[in-house]
Parts: sequence; C-alpha cells; structure tokens
Amino acid sequence: MSVFASHTICKVAKDAAGIAGNIFAFGLFVSPIPTFRRIIRNGSTEMFSGLPYIYSLMNCLICMWYGTPLISHDNILVTTVNSIGAIFQFVYIIIFMMCAEKEKKVKMFAWLIVILGIFATILLGSLQIDDILMRRLFVGILSCASLISMFASPLFIIRLVIQTKSVEFMPFYLSLSTFLMSTSFLIYGLLSDDIFIYLPNGIGTILGMIQLILFFYYEKKSRIDAGEPLIVSYA
Repeated sequence: MSVFASHTICKVAKDAAGIAGNIFAFGLFVSPIPTFRRIIRNGSTEMFSGLPYIYSLMNCLICMWYGTPLISHDNILVTTVNSIGAIFQFVYIIIFMMCAEKEKKVKMFAWLIVILGIFATILLGSLQIDDILMRRLFVGILSCASLISMFASPLFIIRLVIQTKSVEFMPFYLSLSTFLMSTSFLIYGLLSDDIFIYLPNGIGTILGMIQLILFFYYEKKSRIDAGEPLIVSYA
C-alpha cells in the first residue's frame, strides 16, 4: 500500500470518527431538555442549579477555539461539535435566567459575564502568541484540562450509584452518549496524533464504560431482587 493510499484511509477514518462524535454529542446536548420542559411548565427553576450549563458553555467555547485553524490544523469537526454545544448551553442559560428568581437571575448573569470575559481573555491572549506551536500548546492545555474536569464530574454520580445501589440518578442514554462520543473522539485524536484530544477523551471513554457497567450491574441486580419471593416471618 502506498503512503498516499495509507494517508487517505487514515484521513477518511479520522473524519468518520469525528462525524460520529458530532452525532453522539447531540445526545448529550439534548439531555437537559426534560429538565427545562419542567422549568418552563412550572415557571420556576426550583432547586436546579444553572452552574453546570455555565461550565459546559465555557468548556465548549475553549474546545471550539482549539479546533479552529488559527490554533490547530485540520480539526474543524472539533469546532463544529463544540459550536453546536455552545449554542445549546447558551439557550439553556437564557431560559434558566428567564424563569429564575431575581437573586438566581443576577448570579447567573454575573457568571455568564465572567465566563465570556475569561474566554475573550483566552482568545485575545492566545492571538498575541506569534509562535503557532506555543499558541497551540497554550490553548491545548486549557482545553484538555477543561475536558478532563468535565468528564470527571460524573465521579460523584458513580459514587452515589455504588452507595445507593441504584441507577436512579444515572440516566442510561446520557451515560451511553458520553461513552460513544468520547470513544469517537478518542479514535479521532489517535488518528490525528493529537494528545489534547485523545488524552481527555480516553479518560472520558473509561469513565463512560464504568458508568455503563455499573448501570447494567445494578439494574440487573434490582430486577433479580424484585423477583425474589418475600420471606414470610412467623411470630
């Protein structure tokens, strides 16, 4: 096989993995919709927190910037998935602020301004770095750290599932979407030889796999326990 043919196959496989990652990420982006249906229906944010959407917006913006040609080469599929994610998170934040009490609304608006200010600082600061390799390193480290912290957030849920022996607080389709998206971008990153993509998504793949294993284990255990006959006690 010629070098050109090998490179072409690698490019096609990389693009296929990136497109798959974009599709699977959509499952993550739409997962909060039931929550926001409830918020809109009740006209209140109740006990829900808006910070996860603020943080997700920040993560999407940084990773979107990393995927642009100004930072890294041939990573447009990283930009597309995070651009769509940023739009979803921004819409969620707007809806949250519209339905939140005044105090929550002010806090959310303040957090939004802070996040946009930080992103603007990163964007303008990185453009001041003339060396393209150093610029990529700077933004890459930030995007990698942001992704790892995002993928690590389910550790609390994993601990809760083990403690309660219940999968009530760990939606199956959310865990599945996380696993499939992370695996797709892990392959994409490996084919690109981009450590800032394959490292965090490798961690995301492992954590997603752990969530799925726990789901099937405790979901099966719950069915078995439910099917056991009740023990009759005698006085």
